[in-house]
Amino acid sequence: MLWAVLVILLLLSAFFSGSETGMMALNRYRLRHQRKKSAGARRAAKLLAKPDRLIGLILVGNNAVNILAAIIANMLAITYVGEAAAPWVATASLTITVLVFSEVTPKTIAAQNPEWFAFKASHILKPLLQLFYPLVWMINKLTNTMISILGFDPNKDPDDGLDSEELKSLVDLSGHKLSDSNQGMLKGILDLESVTVEDIMIPRNEVRGLDLDDDIAVITSSISESEYSRQPIYQGDINNIVGVFHGRKAHLLLREEKITHETIKRFAEEAYFIPESTTLTTQLLNFKTTKKRFAVVVDEYGEVQGLVTLEDILEEIVGDFTTNTADSDDEVIYLSDNKYLIDGTATMREINKATGWDLSTDGPKTLNGLVQEEIESIPSGNVSFMLDGYRFETETIDGTMVKRVIVTRMKNKTKDEE
Repeated sequence: MLWAVLVILLLLSAFFSGSETGMMALNRYRLRHQRKKSAGARRAAKLLAKPDRLIGLILVGNNAVNILAAIIANMLAITYVGEAAAPWVATASLTITVLVFSEVTPKTIAAQNPEWFAFKASHILKPLLQLFYPLVWMINKLTNTMISILGFDPNKDPDDGLDSEELKSLVDLSGHKLSDSNQGMLKGILDLESVTVEDIMIPRNEVRGLDLDDDIAVITSSISESEYSRQPIYQGDINNIVGVFHGRKAHLLLREEKITHETIKRFAEEAYFIPESTTLTTQLLNFKTTKKRFAVVVDEYGEVQGLVTLEDILEEIVGDFTTNTADSDDEVIYLSDNKYLIDGTATMREINKATGWDLSTDGPKTLNGLVQEEIESIPSGNVSFMLDGYRFETETIDGTMVKRVIVTRMKNKTKDEE
């Protein structure tokens, strides 16, 4: 009879140990979703709504059966080895038995299959909590008092919220359940808050607009050859933007041969200016509110820094809408394993996307800016330097501009770099 009671107590101990691990290991977000279709999930969620009561019940049960098991084991040991050796034999044998059969084994199973274990255990835990509620309530009162004395808040709710970086880690962990395109879009959306329009804009030196000081023939040629649907209109200097000209109106005027400086200004839309520090999340909402698709980016002094469109922001989420042109292909040219020839005007984000690298985007926005910042001067001849495990070798320098750089990712960083 004692052996039978001991086996039952060990099984109960295994149940409480596994229940504790299974309940605490449940994925709270998956549990919220499963409550709609699983009664076990609903029971588990109700139990976890008051974690102090659940833990109190499990620990009361686990400690009670373990203490009873120790008493029974000692009684059995007296029967077989006598009173003198009984405590030692009972302690050693019960410790090994409890660890193997009532702790490690059930907790490992519960950790690997938390939903299976927790949902089944909830059938028993729920009525047990109702049965022993007065005892659990009293123990919780005592423990909450002790927690308060130690300077902690016993009523503090756990913060289950995740910030954007944690959400990206969650998306990575769920990669085997998501397609590559969906995973990329989710991470792209989460990145919008940390990326500004300055990071993705068409830089000022690449802006192709219509200068009203040019002859009408030059302007007409620029309109006809432009690959963009909208072009900024300025007077003499790019900082003096007077409007935005839409390609649809250009084709109409070309067909009727009515293009003049005055008609271009008359049919132009009002320019929409935004600061360079605007995050992509904010700008996406601003585009929606203003019904605009094209914005001029300016710095704190009002100087034009570049252009950004709605399509530029959407491409950060879904990827490029069109295949790369020859010009963009030339920006990052593959040479060999971990080695690329990169145009100086290429942005750090474009380089990371094309190569899969993780060059810092917190400092200079272009490769030319990075080289000049690192060597703290405009190089008069080709230079080479190491930075964060990458080797940069200038290949072409044109006046104040680093035109081309060979960048190699080193497989092993040196001790100095580490």
